[in-house]
Amino acid sequence: MSGETGPGDREKPGSEKMAEERSGKEEAQAGMPVLPPASPAPPESPKPKPAEEAPAALPAQATRYYVRFSLGQRYLHAALFSAFIGLALTGLPLRFSQSAWAERFASIVGGFSAILFFHKCCAVVLTVTFLIHVGSIFRRGVLRRERGIFWGPKSLVPNPKDLADLYHHIRWFLWLGPRPKFGRFSYWEKFDYWAVFWGMAIIGLSGYTMWFAPFFSKLLPGRWLNIALVLHGEEALLAVWFIFVVHFFNSHLRPESFPMDLVIFTGKESEEEFRKKRPEEYERLVKEGKLDLTEVAPPLWLKNFGRIVGSLVLLIGFVLLVLTMYAFVRG
Repeated sequence: MSGETGPGDREKPGSEKMAEERSGKEEAQAGMPVLPPASPAPPESPKPKPAEEAPAALPAQATRYYVRFSLGQRYLHAALFSAFIGLALTGLPLRFSQSAWAERFASIVGGFSAILFFHKCCAVVLTVTFLIHVGSIFRRGVLRRERGIFWGPKSLVPNPKDLADLYHHIRWFLWLGPRPKFGRFSYWEKFDYWAVFWGMAIIGLSGYTMWFAPFFSKLLPGRWLNIALVLHGEEALLAVWFIFVVHFFNSHLRPESFPMDLVIFTGKESEEEFRKKRPEEYERLVKEGKLDLTEVAPPLWLKNFGRIVGSLVLLIGFVLLVLTMYAFVRG
């Protein structure tokens, strides 16, 4: 029957299997490698997804600056301190003319008469600078009726808050309270400002009285010329010592300004410096939406110029301070 398998057909696969085993053993004995049966290929692993790009770093915010002083104000201050240094350099040798250092300085310059000439020239420059400033205040405050000149947070006129700031500042010095928040002008800056008016009234008028003595002797008794001489010398010495000690320290040698505050040279200070030094002014401008900042930094040459000039003025001031105190103590 076609559907049945005979005995020969059933044994053939077995004999073939045995023959293959014998063939494999013979190949192994002959040194031929026996390949293992092929294993199924491993499933393909999924392709990794491309890494997501990291967000680009935000650019660092540029330093912003607050314009504290205009170019005209800086020019005026430059004329003021130049004239003052000139007056100190020429006036102190006249005041202590008996000292050895004063006599040596006079011999270098060309004598005490030459020193007196330069002293008068500096006095004229200081007077003109003072009158220009007073004229500017009159024009802005009286003619233009600009608000905030004579009263308010932008004014240099003392107000009750300055007394409160002085009180709280002393408490802060003694670790008895927080530091007060200063506005556009602190109480010591206002004191320095009005000291110029006091100096022009006392030192300036007495100096011009001696300069034009024949004219004033027709208007005043002779003893007033002697009084003018004493007032001029003692008040000028007090002013020089005050500027070289108190003003220099408050403006440049305080921890937050050391070694030098360049704002009077560049006209600008960084936003962070402005916020730390004058938090009340900063908060007021932010609240009123009037905080005008610029990213234009002061030029490097101007900052270096300020450092050189400022260092020179500080050096001259300290040298004159030591010499005059030495001469004053020795009589």
